[in-house]
Amino acid sequence: MDLESVKRYLEGDGEEESKAKESKVANLPHRFLERFVTNGLKVDLIEPGRLVCSMKIPSHLLNAGNFLHGGATATLVDLIGSAVIYTAGVSHSGVSVEINVSYLDAAFLHEEIEIESKALRVGKAVAVTSVELRKKKNGKIIAQGRHTKYFAPRSNL
Repeated sequence: MDLESVKRYLEGDGEEESKAKESKVANLPHRFLERFVTNGLKVDLIEPGRLVCSMKIPSHLLNAGNFLHGGATATLVDLIGSAVIYTAGVSHSGVSVEINVSYLDAAFLHEEIEIESKALRVGKAVAVTSVELRKKKNGKIIAQGRHTKYFAPRSNL
């Protein structure tokens, strides 16, 4: 693919299309990406330091190969990894300092997956969580992630 084709792929075909996209994006609701990725997510188990969720893969989260997009997987690691910190009794989830994801298998349209997150450590300054996505029917691991978050010091004023 030549350089101009790559540019068109990323930016769109023309200036009018770009302005139309910009207008649509500006009107999206607050925290749209989180709701877009977690649409249909169900919490199956919640306990201190552990969350288990499930969802069927919707068409809007598929990549060009027709399986769960890696970016959607990473977003689930981010969101579910952050949520499990709250279950450990913390009132804020901090800021991400590192997220890694190992992609091990594919999940396809309407396939039900299970997402399990555990708080590995929740300290005063740092929290570390693990997130595993599995096929619900056979337990095969789709992806494993680790999420590290930093808690900025809070003022006592």
